[in-house]
Parts: sequence; C-alpha cells; structure tokens
Amino acid sequence: MSLWTSLEPASATVDPGGSTTVRLRLRNTGDVVDEYRFEAVGDVAPWTVVEPQTLRLYPGTTGTVEMTFAPPRTPDATAGPNPFAVRITPTEHPEAVTVPEGNLTITPFTEVRAELVPPTVKGRFRGRPKLAVDNLGNTKLTASVSGSDNGDQLSYDIHPSNVQIEPGRAAFVKATLKPRQIIWFGSKEERPYKFAVQRSGVAPLDVDGTYVQRGFLPRWLATFLGVFLALAITFVMLWIAYKPQVRSEAKERLDEAGVSTLAPSASATPPPPPTPTAPATTPPPAAQSPDAGGGGGGGGGGGSEEKKKAPEKTAATAVQALAADDPGGRHICYRVFVTGKGWTDAVCDGETAGTVGENKALKAINVAVSGAKRTGSAAFVHDPGSTNGKGDYNGKPWAFAPDGIDNYFGSTKADAPNMLGFTINVDDGGGSVCQTTHVRNEGWHGMGCDKPGEGEGYIFGGTLSNDLWLEAVKFTV
Repeated sequence: MSLWTSLEPASATVDPGGSTTVRLRLRNTGDVVDEYRFEAVGDVAPWTVVEPQTLRLYPGTTGTVEMTFAPPRTPDATAGPNPFAVRITPTEHPEAVTVPEGNLTITPFTEVRAELVPPTVKGRFRGRPKLAVDNLGNTKLTASVSGSDNGDQLSYDIHPSNVQIEPGRAAFVKATLKPRQIIWFGSKEERPYKFAVQRSGVAPLDVDGTYVQRGFLPRWLATFLGVFLALAITFVMLWIAYKPQVRSEAKERLDEAGVSTLAPSASATPPPPPTPTAPATTPPPAAQSPDAGGGGGGGGGGGSEEKKKAPEKTAATAVQALAADDPGGRHICYRVFVTGKGWTDAVCDGETAGTVGENKALKAINVAVSGAKRTGSAAFVHDPGSTNGKGDYNGKPWAFAPDGIDNYFGSTKADAPNMLGFTINVDDGGGSVCQTTHVRNEGWHGMGCDKPGEGEGYIFGGTLSNDLWLEAVKFTV
C-alpha cells in the first residue's frame, strides 16, 4: 500500500438540518505520481459532499479532502451513531482501494403533527372523531391522548389513550364523544372541545374540534305539541261546560217531533275505505368485480351432490358487518389485488392492505363505505407509451357505489398495468376521506385528507412516476 490516510476528527456530531465537516489527510508514500478518486459510501452517503473529488499527489507529498455532512431534518436521518466511510481509488493501481472509516452521530429531534378527521362531528347522543398523529421526528414517539372542553359538557372514550409511533409513521386514535345532557327539544348546539397529545417533559399539542349536538326532537314539534295540548284542554273544558245543555235541548226537540232516538241500522253506515297496497321494491343489483364477465345461464340438476361455492368476502361484506354493530358510525373497508397473490382479506378504518418490502405491485382496489352516502374513485396506472415519465388514467372513468356496495377500480387481468395511484372521495366530495400509501422505494407517504368545501372534491394518493408503483394502502373516513 503506497498511501497514508487520517480522518480529523474520526468522530463528529451534527444536528438534522445542519452540517459539519471532517477533513481527510492523505500522503503519497509511493515512488510515482498518482491521482486519487474519492467516493462517500455508507448510509449517510446521500447527505455527504466530498471536495475535491480527485486529488493528484507527487511522491512524498500530502493533500487534504473535506467531507461535509448535511443530514435533512426528516425521519430518514436516524438519530444516534451512524458509521461513514470514503472509498479512495488510485488511478495507477485501481485494485489498491483504501476505505477510511469514521463515525457520525446525528442528534435526535422530535416533531409531531396531529389532525382531527373530521374536525366537526354531529350527533344526538354521541360523535366519533378520529385523531391522526404523525411522528415527523427521527426518534420513537411516546405520547398520551386526552380530551377536554369548557364546562365539562362532554365525556371522552379514547382508544388507544397511549401511542408509540416509529419515525415517519402515523397512528390513528379513535374517540367517542358523549354529551352529559341530552337536548330533548330545540335546535342544535355547538360544543367546542380539544384533544391534547402529551409527551413527557414538553407542553401538550392541542387539536381543536367541534361537536354539534342535535336536539332529540325539533323545536317546531315542541311548539306544535304545546298548541295541540292547549287546544285539547280547551275543547274538553268546553265540552264539559256545554254538553248537558245540548243533550237536554236535543231530547226536547226529539220528543216534540216524535222521532226515535235509536241508532240507525248497520246497512245505513258507509263501508270503510280500502287499505292501500304497499309499493313493490326492487333490491339493488350486486356489484361486480373489475373486468368480470357476464353471467352464464342457469344449468339443470346436480341436486344435493353438487357443492356450492362459498360467497366471496369483499369490502362490502366487511363494512356491512361494521354497520350492523354501529348503525350511526362512518366506516370504510377495503382490500387490494396484489401481483402474484390475488385479493387480500378485507380490512377497515386505517388498517394496512397490501405488502411492504416484497416489491409486489397493486393491480386493483375494492372499497366500500357506510355512513358516507357513497364513494367514487379512479385508478392512475402505468403508461408504457408515456413521453413525460408519468402514468395516466388509461381512459377509465370514475367508478361510484352507494353505502354498503362494493366499488372497484383498477384491473385484475393478467396483463393489467401496475397501479401508481388513485383519486377517491365520499359523498361526492361533501364528506371527508383520508388515505396514506406505501410506494416502492419511497416507503409510506404522509396522510392526505379530502376537506369538504375546499379543493377539487377528492384526494389523490400514490405517485405520478411511471417507474414506481403502489404496494399498500390505508383509508379512513
């Protein structure tokens, strides 16, 4: 080996978002002039700049190279010690590679973002908001969640009340708000409240929301019942006061006229009106999976010896079960078609559907909602003829389905293109839906939500790049 090297210092510390410099000294201990090329290697190499990248040294001379480390203030800059190295390749003897190593300590930082989904909930007896907590720091986040309001007008059932979130990940906390007093009559009332995300040793992060409590019966009905009761009492009092006089006068007139006071015969009473017939109802047609063919004709017998295939458990099957247990709630269930695996089991309300780290693309998604009126969606897919490096919607229109019915977008054909992303909304953009996606080589993207009354009435999830694809998804409403 005809090269001597030294890192000054061999260990350094840097804050995410800042920078630090380490000098590399080297001496040509050989007997010929040589040129050396430098290349940063290791996990911190993407944030490392080596200047100069080449250095020419005469025998017995010494040179200096500076390595500048600038980790970003993101979860990717893992807190703690991170080894680094620089590969030195001599031009005269390229096989004699030298790799000096050092240690870079990245200081920890915490950054938390929390958002209520939706920020306003309505109900007579309860409301069910969800709190999305994102860990944007580079260390694991441990926090507790609590709720409060002015006047102690609401009670809070929070699950889970304590969360642990890895860097770059998010957690969804479900809450049930219950008013301590029921509004039997009258208009709705707004009850502001807030959730506090409390971490040890720091001030809590407050997230404000509003619970709109509706009256059990409308005010006009209370007024109508009051007037009706007053009229009924007045009528009874008048009847009691004037009934004897009327009866006596009528009897006298009948006696004078010699008319019988017996009731008329049954044949003189008109018949009752006919009972109206309830209109016939037609059940909605069953939703078909994407690219499904038409149904064939029914065959003949086989009898009890034939085995009937069990019905497929789709997203609608799962969301209908949730709606039965929670008729007033909002839910979304979904499953995905994974390359080489087929349809996954249906999951609901923020759970993961798909694979992570297996490099398997999604081809189609099956979604169903309850309490959200209906859902609409379209698939953004790989475009082999792209000239700008992006995919497109492949000419496919939006697909819609009402509450409790399967909605499909994408394709399950063998030659179907990989799904890069999608657009989705609920209630034609009048309701809130949130999504987060896992994209090949990029990991989990941040959570995005469609905010009613703002934007274009839908939320896009995934990537536009033709070289990437979706691997997993999560949805909440």
